[in-house]
Amino acid sequence: MTARFPRLGRLFTYLVLGTWSIFSVFFVVWIITASLKSNRELFGHPWGLPATPMWTNYVKTWVSSRFGDYFLNSLMTVSASVLALVLVCVPAAYVLARARFTGRIALSNFFAFGMGVPMPLLFVPIFVIMTNLRLNDTLTGLFIIYVSLSIPFTIYVLEGFFASLPSELEAAAIIDGCTDFQVFRHIMMPLAMPGIATVAILNFIGLWNEYQWSLILLNSPENRTLSLGIYSLITSMQYSGGDWAGLFAGVTIVMIPTIILFVLLSEKMISGITMGGVK
Repeated sequence: MTARFPRLGRLFTYLVLGTWSIFSVFFVVWIITASLKSNRELFGHPWGLPATPMWTNYVKTWVSSRFGDYFLNSLMTVSASVLALVLVCVPAAYVLARARFTGRIALSNFFAFGMGVPMPLLFVPIFVIMTNLRLNDTLTGLFIIYVSLSIPFTIYVLEGFFASLPSELEAAAIIDGCTDFQVFRHIMMPLAMPGIATVAILNFIGLWNEYQWSLILLNSPENRTLSLGIYSLITSMQYSGGDWAGLFAGVTIVMIPTIILFVLLSEKMISGITMGGVK
């Protein structure tokens, strides 16, 4: 009798996860399908396949709505931010996880505390700081904000990955004559690559879809990111009669990089999450 309850629990879990997966995939496919219809066909046959794919919706969104410029802005800013986060946070997390020094626990708690600060409390002070530094309405200023605000989460997660690695390999490398940097570079960092890939993916997706800081800091149309591009497209629909197919084309353009990341790196991400859960 008791053996049935775990089976029923697993069955219920699989049922919920399977339903959610089907629901998510269905609406992703529906958005892509809707982006290939005309507005009349979209409202006349919302659940059917397009009679003739309207690839011009993407051309119009990419060129006329300047999504090509917005895509490049987002790609440069987010990629540079993720690269900077990896370069800064990987060695910092390694030291906090493996080294023993006075104040280590307090420093780790400090970074963990940084994740609990409400973002709205930072809007005004950061905007004032960026204005005084003349970095408002610049992608450089947005890059600095992205990196600085993502450091606590990245270090906190990576610290768990490095702490889960076996200490015997580290001790054996030191006995063989490796320096601390050589142990980190050639032994520990390759072992932590699933974890590094995980935080890189999570940060990329989070920053790629970020909207609030872009709205607060960026004013010029040439500096807009994709999230602001979607917002401007929705705003312009109030005066252009409502180009819903073009809007769905813009949403599809935003989704493409994250879908590609999940398809190519999902196995590393899952193995990284599993490894980080082992202490």
